[in-house]
Amino acid sequence: MAEIMMCEPFKLYNLLNQFRCVSRLAEINFLCLIDARETQDYNTSHIITAKNVRMDSEGKFILPDAVEVDSMRHVVVYDSNTSSLQEKGRGAGCAEALAKLSLYPVHIVRGGFQRFSALYPFLRTDKMMYTTTELEHLKTYPVEILEELLYMGDQKQGTDSSILRDLKISAIISVSETDALESRSTKGKQTILNIPVADSVQSDLYSSFERICSFIESHIDMCSRVLIVSRQGRSRCSALTIAFLMHRLKYTLREAWTFLLKCKPTMRPNTGFLQQLSEWELHTVGTKATDISEPHF
Repeated sequence: MAEIMMCEPFKLYNLLNQFRCVSRLAEINFLCLIDARETQDYNTSHIITAKNVRMDSEGKFILPDAVEVDSMRHVVVYDSNTSSLQEKGRGAGCAEALAKLSLYPVHIVRGGFQRFSALYPFLRTDKMMYTTTELEHLKTYPVEILEELLYMGDQKQGTDSSILRDLKISAIISVSETDALESRSTKGKQTILNIPVADSVQSDLYSSFERICSFIESHIDMCSRVLIVSRQGRSRCSALTIAFLMHRLKYTLREAWTFLLKCKPTMRPNTGFLQQLSEWELHTVGTKATDISEPHF
């Protein structure tokens, strides 16, 4: 039987917004998302791509026929408002049924639909069925790094006014060879900081770390939300995000790297930026505690 764990809403948010070439929700074995609420509540509104479960006359959950739980990499369930594993509501009961089939931990969303939909109302829907094409073209949002404070994405997301509005972004850091966001700085409500750096192993990001960390800190200390973007949202913006985590949370490079991987598994600073992050580790924690020659870096 798989382990049952609570997870914060932002972790489900990040799962729903993973993509490679297209949304990862189009991968049949990526995410099993189950709505354990009453059917009438599910029909009114639910989290995108969630499937509803019913109970039989004996109070046992009947999982949807199309869901092969044992093949799913991520299994997540939510009910109305369960907030702890000690609560024995519909979320816990459904999680127990899923745990008997799953090869991976089953996560219950803390606060359930009520909390998730309050934080991310734009991810609610009444749509029940999706074609593969529809899943591939679902809008993906920047991943959330620090809850309700810091986000990371690509250039396209940084210029999408509906995304900026939905996430209530106040400031954007764009690291790019061009000033792609400059043209919209007078039209939108966001403060924009452009960092003109190419995604090259010879490029210097290190000299911008102090400035960027101060910029982010000045906004999030006022509870304003910051979005970091680069062209593909993989190398430059992840290097800046790791640098900030090391600065703000006093993480080692390894700790910051591991933290960010959980938010966005496809993040990958180039080797030049990795070396600069190693130097930054010496600056922020006083030692090079991380061996960047190890294979997973």
